[in-house]
Amino acid sequence: MRFQYLEPTSIEEAMSILSEYDGKAKVIAGGTDLLVQIRNKTIRPEYLVDIGRIPKLDYIKEENDGLRIGTLTTIRALEKSAELHQRYPVISQAAGQLGSVAIRNMGTLGGNLCNAAPSAETAPALIGLSARAKIVSPDGERVVPLENFFVGPGEAVLKKGELLVEIQISPMPPDTKAVYLKHAIRGSIDLAIVGVAAIVTLEPGSNVCKDIKLVLGAVAPTPMRARQAEEIIRGKKIDDALIDKCAQVAADESRPITDVRASQWYRKEMVKVLTRQAIKEAIAK
Repeated sequence: MRFQYLEPTSIEEAMSILSEYDGKAKVIAGGTDLLVQIRNKTIRPEYLVDIGRIPKLDYIKEENDGLRIGTLTTIRALEKSAELHQRYPVISQAAGQLGSVAIRNMGTLGGNLCNAAPSAETAPALIGLSARAKIVSPDGERVVPLENFFVGPGEAVLKKGELLVEIQISPMPPDTKAVYLKHAIRGSIDLAIVGVAAIVTLEPGSNVCKDIKLVLGAVAPTPMRARQAEEIIRGKKIDDALIDKCAQVAADESRPITDVRASQWYRKEMVKVLTRQAIKEAIAK
């Protein structure tokens, strides 16, 4: 397939190109998802807009109001960041489960999110941390809760000329622990059959759940909060029976499909297994 390759050197130039060729252009950074889709003829862009030369979009910064991650930050950088390991370890944990080392060295956070796959490994943990997406356009900028960033399989909220430039995360509350678990046939190298992130805040010195977020991946058209399951545990003392009930409700809330990788029934069962395990691991930390 023939396409025109464009290499802007500024955000403004990239937005101008995307506005001019709206519907005909695709943004490429690491290319680990996009090039496969082009090779498989899933998509047929007329223009590829490589944003890799735009400066100052590759960073991990912790500031007073929280964490900021640039859209060109590689998955490997997230996995290996000492800062994240100390303050936001669930991000590194999720990043380490995305593909091979070679893919993580090339793939970017922005690419993983903008690809909008229901199985995107970085999405559940970030949604559970109440992350926000900073989006710029020729008309200005807007910040969207990452939970609302995904519209459907392969579709994000980005409009004509818009570009995702940053992910923002507020500081984690005290006594909060988080875990991301993934189930795949061949481990991290495969796409997730099911992914579960559990972010649990306990009352100080107790096993009472002050707050909880459960986010499921690969079991709905977009990454999803299991809100009914969260309500089972929120405000209550956590025990095995409560965790089992919560896990069952999370499975009931999920809306998986049957495809070549797993059946609907199997995915629901794995939601139950991983939700139970993620909560137990989180409160044991």
